[in-house]
Amino acid sequence: MTSIFDQYEQASQVSQRLVPPSEQMTSSGYINIQLDDNKPMFSKRQMNFTPSDLITHVAVSSDYLVLAMANGMIFRLDVKMPDENEEINYSKYVQPNSKLTAIFLDPLGYHLLLAFAARNKDGNPELVYLHRKSNKLKTVAKSRNYEVTEVGWNYENTSTSTTGPILLGTSQGHIIETELETDSDKMFTASQQYWRQIFDIGKGTDTPITGIQFHRVNNTTKFFIFVTTPKRLYQFIGHAMASDEKPFLQSIFHSYLTTVETGFHEIPSTLKYSKLQFFFDKTNSPKTFAWLTEPGIFYGQLDPTSQQNSNSLFTQGELITYSDKSEKNDTKEATPLSFVLTEFHVLLMYSDRVKAVSLLNQKLVYEDRYSEVHGKLKNIVKDPIGKTIWTVTDKAVFRYKVEREERNVWRIYSDKEQFDLAKRYCQNNPAYIDIINVKQAELLFKKGDYDKSAETYAETQSSFETVCLKFLECDQVNSLKVYLSKRLDTLDDDKTLISMIVIWMTELFLSQLGSLRRTGKADSNEYHQIQSNFEIFLLQPKVTKCMQHIKTVIYDLMSSHGDKQNLIKLTIINEDHENVVAQNIYEKSYVQALNMLQHLKKPDLFYQFAPALMEEIPRETVNALISLGPILSSSRLLPAFLSCENDEAHVSEIIRYLTFMLQNYNVKDRAIHNYLLTLYAEHDVPALMRYLSRQGQELSMVNYDVHYALRLCREKNLTEACVKLSALLGLWESAAELALQVDTGLAKTVADMPDDVTLQRRLWLGVAEHVITKNQDIKVAMSLLEECPLIKIEDILPFFSDVITIDHFREPICQSLQEYNNQIEELKAEMEDATKSAEYVRSEIQSFRGRSALVCSSDTCCVCSLALLLRPFYLFPCSHRFHSDCLRTEILPVLAPARRNKLTDLQKQLTLLSNIELSTVTSSGLPLREVLKNEIDDIVASECLYCGEYMITCIDRPFIADEDWDRVMKEWE
Repeated sequence: MTSIFDQYEQASQVSQRLVPPSEQMTSSGYINIQLDDNKPMFSKRQMNFTPSDLITHVAVSSDYLVLAMANGMIFRLDVKMPDENEEINYSKYVQPNSKLTAIFLDPLGYHLLLAFAARNKDGNPELVYLHRKSNKLKTVAKSRNYEVTEVGWNYENTSTSTTGPILLGTSQGHIIETELETDSDKMFTASQQYWRQIFDIGKGTDTPITGIQFHRVNNTTKFFIFVTTPKRLYQFIGHAMASDEKPFLQSIFHSYLTTVETGFHEIPSTLKYSKLQFFFDKTNSPKTFAWLTEPGIFYGQLDPTSQQNSNSLFTQGELITYSDKSEKNDTKEATPLSFVLTEFHVLLMYSDRVKAVSLLNQKLVYEDRYSEVHGKLKNIVKDPIGKTIWTVTDKAVFRYKVEREERNVWRIYSDKEQFDLAKRYCQNNPAYIDIINVKQAELLFKKGDYDKSAETYAETQSSFETVCLKFLECDQVNSLKVYLSKRLDTLDDDKTLISMIVIWMTELFLSQLGSLRRTGKADSNEYHQIQSNFEIFLLQPKVTKCMQHIKTVIYDLMSSHGDKQNLIKLTIINEDHENVVAQNIYEKSYVQALNMLQHLKKPDLFYQFAPALMEEIPRETVNALISLGPILSSSRLLPAFLSCENDEAHVSEIIRYLTFMLQNYNVKDRAIHNYLLTLYAEHDVPALMRYLSRQGQELSMVNYDVHYALRLCREKNLTEACVKLSALLGLWESAAELALQVDTGLAKTVADMPDDVTLQRRLWLGVAEHVITKNQDIKVAMSLLEECPLIKIEDILPFFSDVITIDHFREPICQSLQEYNNQIEELKAEMEDATKSAEYVRSEIQSFRGRSALVCSSDTCCVCSLALLLRPFYLFPCSHRFHSDCLRTEILPVLAPARRNKLTDLQKQLTLLSNIELSTVTSSGLPLREVLKNEIDDIVASECLYCGEYMITCIDRPFIADEDWDRVMKEWE
C-alpha cells in the first residue's frame, strides 16, 4: 500500500479558509512588504485506506492510530510504517449483549483500553485491555460493575509494560485508581496490581465523568486533578504518597472528603456529554485547558503554582461561544460533538464540518465542510505526543496540518491593546513591529501619556514631520524632546537629519531655559533639571561629533538667546574656547577672559588675545604670563608688548615679565634681549648697566646684538654703556676715549682689559696724555707710572709743557736709568752663556764625527737573532743592531699613515725603476738610488727601535696580539 499521506482530498470535500477581518491598521514607513502568509493555516489530507466497515471510535497517541469499527474489528496502524497494519476481532472477547462505548490509548501508544456498556439489564459493563504487541484482549478484573467513561493517563509513565497509576472515571461518578501491567514479556495480557475507588463525584447519584486529567506541579510531590461532568468542572490539588505506596493519588482527595461541596465551576447544560482538553507546551507541561459545554468552550490558563487559598487552579477563564462574531447575526449554532485544543485555536467538530475559532478574539478563522460521500463525522482527536490532529468519519480518516497558527496572533493582541504580547508573536518582522508600535504610540497619545508615546513613536517608521507636528499642536515640548532624542539615538549615517535634530533640540532647551529666566525661575528645580538634561544632551558622543560641523550655528543660536553660560560650557566641550574669550573681551569682561585663558593653558589663545589684555589689564595679564612660565614663548608675545608701549605702567609690566623670564628660565632669544635692552635704554638706565654687567664681557656669551646695543646707546647718549659695549666689541681706543669723557678711573679700567701688552701700553699712554695734558700734575703722572709698569718716564715726558724742568723728574729718571743698566747686565750674562753652549755643541759634533763601533762576526740581529753580517744592517750609537729588512718590518706598524705610505712608495721605486733611471744624477749631485736610500734611512733608521720614541708609543700594546691569542692559549693548554 502506498503512503497514506500522498493525496489531498479535492473533489469530495469542500474546504475554505476564512481570513478574519481586522480594523485598518495605521500605515507604517515600510513599503511593499507582504504582511500575510499565503500558506493556509489549516490543511487536511485523507488517509489512503478504506476501512472494512463503518468507523465508530478512534484513538491516536505517539503516531499510533487505533480505530474501532462496527463489525467488531479493531484496526491498528503505526503512522511511521503505514504498510504494516492489522485488524483484531474484539467481539469474541466480550459478552454478546455488550456495546463498545469508548476506546482509550495511553500517551506512549502501548496500552489500549476498551470500555463496554450493557445493552440490556442482563449484561454488565466491562473494561478490556489490549497491549500494542499483543493480539489478545483481556478483561480487567473488578471492572464488571463499573462503566468506564474516561481515563486519566499517567503522563510521567515511560514503561511499555505498565501503565503506572491511572485514574478511571465511571458513569456513576466514581473515580478509581488502578495500575495495569503485562503478565510477561511474551504474554501481553493485563495483570491488575490494585483497584481502589478513591472518590465519588456524584455523592451517590449517577453523575457520569466526561473528562479527567492529572499532572505533577513543577517536579514536586504535589499534583492537580481536573475532572469534568456534563455540567461541572472539578479541581483537586494536593500531595501524593510515595511512589512505592498504593494507591498513589488517593491522598490528594483526603482534604475533599469532608467538605460538603467540592470546589467546582458549574455551567448549566442540557447535554449528556462534555469534553476536556489540555494544551501542552514544548516541555510537555500543561499550559491551558478547554472544556466543551452546551453554552460554549470554557477556556483558561493553568496556573497551579499560584493557588493559595483559592479553589481555582486556572486564571483568565472565559467562555467562548459557538456563534461566529464576525457575522452580524447572533443565532446560536448546534453544539459541537467534539473538539481539540491548540495553542491559539479550538477546532470544533460538528456532524458535517470542522471549524477553527481563535481563542484570542473568538472569531472564526477556518471552516472545512465534509462531503456526504464519507458519511458523518465521528470524532476529532489530537495526538498528545505527536501534536497531530485527526478526524474520522464513517468511512474515512483525515489528518490536519497546522501551519504557523500564530501568524495573526500579533494582530489580535494589537487589537486588544496587548502590545508586548503582540511583539512577542510577530516573529521579529519589522513591518509588524512597526504597525504595533504605531498603534501603541497613538493609543498612548490619546490617553495623554505623551512621553511614552514619544518614545514609542521614535521606534516607528512614521513620518518625522507628522509626529513632530502632533506634539507641537498640543504644546508638548518635553515629549517632543523625548521623541527627537530617541530618533537621534537610532540615526547613524543621516548627517542632515542628525544636524537638524541637534539644532532643533538645542533651540527647545534654550527656549525653555530662557522662558524660566524671564519669569524669575532661574533658581528653581525645574530650571536646574532642564539645564542638567541639556548638559547631558551636549555630552552625547553623537551630538559632540555633530557639533564639529554646526558649531557656528549653535553658537549663534546661544548668542541670540543670551545664554552665555551654556555657550561657555559648549565651547569647553568642543574645545573651541576662542569664541568665548573673544566674546568676553567684546563685552569688556577682561578678567574673566584672562581667567579662562589661564585655566585652559593654551598658548595659541594667549598669543591671539594677549595684545587686547595687555592694553586693558597689563598687571593682571603679566601675572598670568608669569604663572604660566615656560609654557608660553616670550618671543611670540612680543607683538602684544610692542602694541602697548603707551605709558610707564605698561612698560614697567613688560620689563617685569621679561626680567622674570631671563632670570628664572634663562631665555636666550636675541629678540627678547634686544627688546629688553631697548626698554632699559629708554626707561631705566641703571637697570641697563646692571643688565650689561650680568651679561659679561665675553662677546660669544652675550645674548643681545652688541652692534645694535651700541648704536642705540649712542643715540641715547649713554656714554658709560657705550664704553662697555665698545670694549666688548674690541674697539679699545674708542672705548678709552669715551671712558675719559666719563671718568678717568673707568678709562684706566678699560686700559687694563686687553690681553695685548702693546695695546695696553698704548691705551695707558692715551690715559696719561689725557691726564697730563689736562692738569700738568706731576704727582698724578707719577701715580700713573706706579699703576702701569708698561709706561716709563721717557714715555710721558713729551706730554708735559716746556715750562716743566727736568729737576721735577730727577728721581723717576734715575730710577729708569738704573733699570736700563740692570737690563744691560742681564743681557750680557745671557750672551756669555749662549757662547759657551755653542762652543760645547761644536766640540760634541766634532767628537761624534770621529766615533766608531766594532762589529764582530758573532754579532746577531736584535730582532731575528741571526748573524748580523748575513744581510745589510743598521748599527745605532746605543749598540743595538738590526737587519735592514727586520727593522723595516718592525717599524712599519708604528709609523704614521703618511710616513708608512711614503716608505712603501720609496721601496716600490727602488724595485720598479731601471738601473739607468736609478743612476741618474739629481739636482743634489747624488744618483737617484742614493737619494731614495737616504730617504728610506731617514724614515726607518731615524732612531733606535728600542731606545727611541717608537718604544714609548708602543707601551700600551699587549705582549700577545689579538690574532695570536687563541693560538697561544692552546699552546698553554
